[in-house]
This record gives sequence, structure tokens and C-alpha cells, in this order.
Amino acid sequence: MLEKLTIKNYALIDSLELDFRDGLTILTGETGAGKSIMLGALSLLLGGRADTRVISDGGSKSIVEAIFTGIDTELKEYFDRNDLEWGDGEVIIRREIAQNGRSRAFINDRPVTLGILSQLAEQLIDIHSQHANARINDPQVQLEILDVIANNESLRKDYLEEFAEYVNLRSHIHRLRDNIERARENSEFMRFQLEQLDKLNPKRGELEQIEARFEILSDADEIKERMSAAASALGGYDEGALDRLSQARGLLSGVDMRMFESAQEDNTISERLRQVEIEVKDIFESLEDFASSIDSNPAALAKTTERMNQYYDVVKRFRVGNAEDLVDMREDLKEKLKAIDYGDAELPELEKEYKAKGKILKERAELLTASRHRAAEEFSAILNDTARPLGLKNMEFNVGFALGKLTPQGQDKVEFLCSFNKNQQPGPVAKIASGGEISRLMLSLKRILASRMKLPTIIFDEVDTGVSGEIADKMGDMMVEMGRDMQVMAITHLPQVAAKGRSHFKVYKSDGDEKTNTHVRELQFDERVREIAGMMSGSNVTDAALRNARSLLKGK
Repeated sequence: MLEKLTIKNYALIDSLELDFRDGLTILTGETGAGKSIMLGALSLLLGGRADTRVISDGGSKSIVEAIFTGIDTELKEYFDRNDLEWGDGEVIIRREIAQNGRSRAFINDRPVTLGILSQLAEQLIDIHSQHANARINDPQVQLEILDVIANNESLRKDYLEEFAEYVNLRSHIHRLRDNIERARENSEFMRFQLEQLDKLNPKRGELEQIEARFEILSDADEIKERMSAAASALGGYDEGALDRLSQARGLLSGVDMRMFESAQEDNTISERLRQVEIEVKDIFESLEDFASSIDSNPAALAKTTERMNQYYDVVKRFRVGNAEDLVDMREDLKEKLKAIDYGDAELPELEKEYKAKGKILKERAELLTASRHRAAEEFSAILNDTARPLGLKNMEFNVGFALGKLTPQGQDKVEFLCSFNKNQQPGPVAKIASGGEISRLMLSLKRILASRMKLPTIIFDEVDTGVSGEIADKMGDMMVEMGRDMQVMAITHLPQVAAKGRSHFKVYKSDGDEKTNTHVRELQFDERVREIAGMMSGSNVTDAALRNARSLLKGK
């Protein structure tokens, strides 16, 4: 249930903190007092659109926070799946709107996406406004209602999984056919391209190796001369670096270097010179080997140049970025031509599998349809029994079915049909129901769905519009009955309904020096008497109205 609601800096509300109880809670107030502002704030927790215009003048941000307690442990799986902290049946959800328009959402003080917040909030609270009455005419909403009654979630899950596989396979077949068709149109040109690439036979990294070899062969004499000169400088006769290093080491051998070197040094000067001599000798030998391996070979240069130019020519002709792309292009052409040559052989098997999946999908759809037909009979009987005591004694409700193409929801098209008078042909609710009839029908519908969905809290925004007298009294009784299993809040202008609440809050405005503010406070018994009396007689509260109000409250 919704235990605490906090609203700060939202529209005409500076700061508001309300504690609620279970059962039926009543909210009343003059038109324009701010009841819709409270609902607007709550709608933010359901993922409603954030608007910086709701931030009060001078405020930094708007905050709406709700604390729910006694949460069903079935929701723990949702918390685990979204890596949220489970608070032993307590959930705090919060929405913040900054002046720059940025909106942030939190569950148990952890930042979450708006989608995660709204998915959770929809399982905690339902706000039924007069605008929601129109949704009863939406075929998709009607189908969802029927599925709740049918409790066919496992059937829908099985069907949806099968439907996804069916659609994916169909898309794969279509893509394969399109690829084959497009490929056939260009197959001759593609075979010509592959022939040219096969002739070149490109390999990854080959052009880089060829270009490196070309650099060596084209300047072989100069490179060999430079390497030989460098080798001579290191090891050539008396003037070479190796000879001078050896001389230096010999000269120092006659000196006791321990007088100059620290005992902590890792290597002595003599040892270091020896290591340098070994390294220089290794470089000298490597340079000699490199120089001897260089061969000024005009034939090899011509062959390397020819292969390199072949690469350059094909890269330019095929308009690719580099030689590596030629390898990829060759493999791609092979695959496409293979699909042309052998793709037709794959299609019959795929089409056979597609047909088999279609048969299975149809069977799953029929199971779903059967569950909905059974639910429709049960739903019609329950709704008729629930709504008739609310002054709809001649109401006849049923569900019309038609089969359509397979969709993610199945094959069913449903339509809620009603008649409210004897000898009246049933028709769509929107065409034959008055405002008061729709209100009573929706209350009855919510009564049935609330018990099936295990919804903790529901808020009715003037669901009793268009009714009065005995019917209003019975609608109030129905809300009280609903309040035994869940928390019910009702915004109402009817004294018969207002008197039935376990608790009663009044929404009102006050004018300050600079601004008008909306306030909400819980009424005590005497205050409730006066409030309900005012709902009966208007601003001039009579003694008779007070007596009637007191009688209503005592008889609730």
C-alpha cells in the first residue's frame, strides 16, 4: 500500500507530506483546488512526462517520493533481475525534475531508468482517471483485460517465443531469396571480378613484404656499401671500434681499479668494457651477414616490380582502400557465387521448416484463443453480476471475437459489446453508453481486475461522475468492499461516497502575499461532518445538511 507521499516544489505545492492508511481513503475539495496537481505528481512515478513548468517559482527542482509497504514477495524477482536492493517489503520510489529539464528516477535511492521505474510503479499503483474511461474502447486494452481474466501468461509466453522464431525464419528466407535474386542479376560481372582476383591471388601482408623487398633491391648497391662501411668502422683492423675497446681494456688491466670503484657497484669498469665489446662484436657480425645477403639482381628487381604493380593496378581498378581489402572482396565474391550456385538447394529445407513452424504457431494461437473464449464467458457473467446492482439491471455484456492474421498477441480480434436496455442490440461501449453508465461499468471492471492482478493501491479520479442518490451509495459500498483487499483512494464530489471512507483528506488553496498554494490535510470527524454537509448544501451549510452528514458518517 501507499504509506507516505511527499511532494516538494511542484506546481502550487511548496511542500506536502501525507501519511495514508489501508482501506478506502477519500479526497475532496473545490474544483480547481489542486486535486489534479496531486494526480499529476503521482503520474511522474508512473513514468509520466516531466515538464519544467511544474517547478514552483524560485525552486531548484521538483521532487515526488512515495513509500510503499507490504509489497508482495513476488516482486523480489523483478528487483533481482534489475539489480535493485530488496527492502523487506518496503519500496521507495522517487522522481526529481531539475530546472534544466533533466529528470532522474530512483528506486530505494538507487538511480534507475525511467522504464524500470514505470514498470515497477505500474505493479504498485493504478490511477484511474476519467480519461482512462476512453481506453476501454481500445481493442488492445480489451485484449489485455481478457488475458488478465484468462490468467494465460504461460500460453502467451510460449506463443510469443514460437512467433519470434517463426518471424526470424521468415525474414531469413526473404533475405536469402533477395540475395540470390540480386546476385543472379550481377553474377556474370561477379564471376569476371573473381577471375581477376584469382589471377592475382592476393594474400594478407604480401604487398607489404613486396614493397620492403623492392626498397632493398632498388638500392642494393648503396645499402650494401653503407652496411660494409659500418661493419668496417666497428671491426676493421687497427682503426675499428672493437680493436680500440680491446686496447682500452688492456691499458686498464695494469691499474688497480678497486681504489676508484665503490664496493657497491654491480660491475667493474673492466667488466663493463668486456660486455660492450661483446655487444659491438655481435653488431659487427650481423652487419657483415646482412651485407653479404644483399644481391644486386636486376631479374629479381624486375619480378618484384611486376608483382607490386599488379597489386597497385587491381587496387585501383576495384576501387578498394588497400590490398587487404582485395582478400576480403575475393572471399565475399566466393560466398555470393556459392549462394547463387547452391542457394536454391537450401531454400526447400528452410521453407519446409518454416511451414512446420507455422503449423506449430497456429496450434499455439488456437490454445490462446480457447483460453480467451473461456475467459470471455467467465468475465461476461462476473461483470454483469457486478454491474447490475449499480443501477444497470438490464445490462448485458459479452465479448465479440474475430480471427485475424497472426501477430505477437495471437490471432484474436476482440470487441467489448454492451446493451443497457431491454430489446437493445449489443454494441460497442463507446457508441451506446452514457457517461454515468461508463463510470459504473469501469468501476465494476476495476473491481474484477484488482482482485485478479493483486494490485496494492488504486486511485479513482471521480469514477462516480454522472451518478447520484442510491447508485452513488452502492458505488461507494463497492469501493469499501475493494478496500478490504487493497488500498483504495477516491477523489469524489458525492457526499454518499465521501462518507464511506476510513480516512478523509481535503485539498484546498490559500493565498499568500505573493502566491497561491495548494494544501492537503486529513479531516477529523467534526471536520468531515462539515465537509460532507457542504458537499450537500453548498457554501451555505444548513443544520439539516449537518444532521444528514453526521447520519451518513455514523451509518458507514
